[in-house]
Amino acid sequence: MLSDVICSKNSTFCKSSHNLIVTEKPSVAQAIAKALGVTKRRDGYLEGEEYLVSWCVGHLVELAPPGSYDPKLVKWSKADLPILPKTWQYLVSPGTQKQFEVLRSLMVRPDVDQLVCATDAGREGELIFRLVYHQCGCTKPFTRLWISSMEDAAIREGFAHLKPSTEYDALYEAALCRERADWLVGINATRLFSCLYGQPLNVGRVMTPTLAMTVSREAAIDAFRPEPFYTVLLKMEDCMASSERMKDKSQAEALLAECRKASQAVLQKNERKEKTERPPALYDLTSLQRDANRLLGYSAQQTLDYTQALYEKKLVTYPRTDSRYLTEDMEPGLLDLVRQTAAHFGVTGEIPIHAKQVINSKKVSDHHAILPTRSMANADLSSLPAGEAHVLRLIAARLLAAVGEPYRYAETTVQMECAGTVFTAKGKTVLAEGWKAVERAVLGDTAEKDKEKLEILPEVQERETMPVLDAQLKEGKTSPPKHYTEDTLLSAMETAGKEELPKEAERRGIGTPATRAGIIEKLVKKGFLAREGSGKTKNLIPTEKGRALIAVMPEEIQSPAMTADWEQQLLQIERGELEPETFMNEIEQMVASLVETSEAVKGAKTLMKNNGKIVGVCPHCGAEVVEREKGWFCANRECRFVIWRDNAFFKRLGKHVSAKLVDKLLRDGRARLKDCKSQRTSRTYNASVLMTTEADGRAQFSLEFENGGNR
Repeated sequence: MLSDVICSKNSTFCKSSHNLIVTEKPSVAQAIAKALGVTKRRDGYLEGEEYLVSWCVGHLVELAPPGSYDPKLVKWSKADLPILPKTWQYLVSPGTQKQFEVLRSLMVRPDVDQLVCATDAGREGELIFRLVYHQCGCTKPFTRLWISSMEDAAIREGFAHLKPSTEYDALYEAALCRERADWLVGINATRLFSCLYGQPLNVGRVMTPTLAMTVSREAAIDAFRPEPFYTVLLKMEDCMASSERMKDKSQAEALLAECRKASQAVLQKNERKEKTERPPALYDLTSLQRDANRLLGYSAQQTLDYTQALYEKKLVTYPRTDSRYLTEDMEPGLLDLVRQTAAHFGVTGEIPIHAKQVINSKKVSDHHAILPTRSMANADLSSLPAGEAHVLRLIAARLLAAVGEPYRYAETTVQMECAGTVFTAKGKTVLAEGWKAVERAVLGDTAEKDKEKLEILPEVQERETMPVLDAQLKEGKTSPPKHYTEDTLLSAMETAGKEELPKEAERRGIGTPATRAGIIEKLVKKGFLAREGSGKTKNLIPTEKGRALIAVMPEEIQSPAMTADWEQQLLQIERGELEPETFMNEIEQMVASLVETSEAVKGAKTLMKNNGKIVGVCPHCGAEVVEREKGWFCANRECRFVIWRDNAFFKRLGKHVSAKLVDKLLRDGRARLKDCKSQRTSRTYNASVLMTTEADGRAQFSLEFENGGNR
C-alpha cells in the first residue's frame, strides 16, 4: 500500500513518492530547501514531505587518469602516445566519496520516483549532475530546474515550470565534449612535450593559446623602439593650439622661431559638433570582470567568486552569463527593480527609466544579463565583505546607467594658421550628464573619470586674427603596446579568432565567460604568468617559463584561432547543429598528428630552465620529486603527492618545512621533531612525524609521541 511506512536507521518516510533534488553546493541546497519548506536535516541531505534535497561538492565524478586504462600508462613515455580511450572511464573524486554514497543511496530509495537536476544552470552544472547520475547507475526519470535567481519566488516559479531533461541533452553533449577534448589535448600534449624536453611541461587546449597571446604581446613590447617626435604649441589668450607631429627636430625648431616672429595667428575653421554617448549595456560576466579589474583591481577569479557569493545570497542573478540584455517578459517588473535599486544606493530624485534599451530577447540565450535582485532591498548590505559589496555596487550602478539618458557633449575644433602652418585646438563642453551622473552617484570615486580635458574654446569668427602670447617646443616619444591586464586579456580572449571565423559565428574567442577566469588563474598558479606592477590593476607578464613553453609549442597548440574555432563548434553542439562525434574526431586527429610530427626544437633546451631540483623519489608512484618555489612536487602529473612549504600540519606544531626535513621523510617515511609546541597547553614536546599517502598520492601526516609526552 502507498500508505505503508518504511522505517530506516536515519528516518521514517512514506512510500508516497519523493522528488530527489540535486544541487551543486550545500548552500544552494539550503536555499532551495527553504523556499520549498524542506526542513528536516539528515546526514548529507534535507528531507520534506515531497522533496529530498542533496548536493554535489563541485565535480564529484571526474575522468579517470591514463593509468586506469592501462597500468603501464602511469609512467610517461612518448612510445605510449597518443592515448585515445575507446570507452571513457570515470572515477569518484578523492575526498568526496562519502557525499557520492549519500547521493547513490538516495537515488535507489524506493520512494524516490524521479529526480530534479538543480545544479547551476549552465554547461558545467549540467555535466556535474549527469556524471553523478550515470556513475550511480540511476535510470529514474529527471527534470531540469533552470533559474537565473536564487530568490524564493524565482525558485518556486522554477519548480512550477520544470523543464524536460531532454531539452538539455545537447548541452550535456557539449559539456562532455569540452571535458574530453581538454583531457585528450592536456594529457597527450603535456606528456609529449615533457618527454621531448626532459621536464614537466603543462599544456592545455585553452591555457596554452591564452599564454601565447601574452608572449606575443611581450615580444612586440620588447621589439618596440621608441621614436622621438616634436610639436610646436601656441599659447593664445584662452587656449593652446598644437601643430602636427614632426620627426625632424630642426624642422620643429625652425617653425618655433617663425611663430615667435609672427606673433599672431589667423582663424581658418571653427567647427562645433554635438555628440552622444549611449548608455552602456548591462553586465555579462566578462564585462563585469573587466570593469572590476580596471576600476577595483580585482582579478577575474575574485570577481567571479564575489558574484557567485552574491548570487547564493540572493542579491544578484546568475553570474555565468554571456548575455547583456533582458527578455521581453521582464520589462513589466523592471521599473520597480530600478527604483528599488536607486533608493537602496541613495540616488535621490526622479531618474529616467528607458526599459526598451536593455530588452532584446533575441540576444539572450541561456541566461539574461546580471542584475541586482529585489531581495537586496531587505538585505543588510553593510554586513557584506568589502569585495562583494563593491561588486554589488558595480552591478547596481550598471543597471541604473543602462536604462538612463544619453551622455551629450559638444566637441569644438578650431584650426588656425601661423607661419604658414596649421595649428589645432580642441575643446569639449558637457551638455547633459545623462547616465554618467547616475553612475557617479552610485560609484562615487570609483566611477571612471572622463579622460578628455573639458576645455571651453573662445567664441571666434573665421579669418579673425588672434595674438600668440607664447610658442613652445614639446618633445615626445612613440609608445609601445601596453602590457596585458586582466581587463585587456579577457577582452582579447573574448575576441580571439574573430577575423578567421564567419560573420554569423556568435561566440568568437577562447574559453567561455564561466571558464576564462580559471584559465588566467591556472596560468598564474603554474608559474607561466606573473602579476606585476605597483598599481591596484596589475599587468600580466609571461615568465621565463611561460616564454620558453610557447617557444617550443607548434602552431596548432598555441593558435588562438584554432581554439576559437573549437569553441564555436562546442556552441553548435550545444544547439544541436553539430554531431559530437565530428568534433571529437577532429580533436583526436589533431592529437595523433601532433604526436607523430612533433620533434624537439634544436637548441630549445637552452631556453628551458629546469623547473626544479630533483630531491628524491615519490613514495606513491616512484617518480622523481622536484623542489619548486611553493613546495616539493611529484613530477608525475597524475600523482597528487606534494609537500607544501606552507604546510598547515607543521604550522600547528610551530615548525617550518625545510629541505632537510623533506629529504628525511622521502627516505624514511618519518622524521624526528624537537620542541613541537602544543596549541592547547603551549608546552613543548618531542615527537616523530610519520608520512603516508592516500590512494591518489596525497601526503598524510601523523605524530608518534615519545614517552607518552603531552601535546
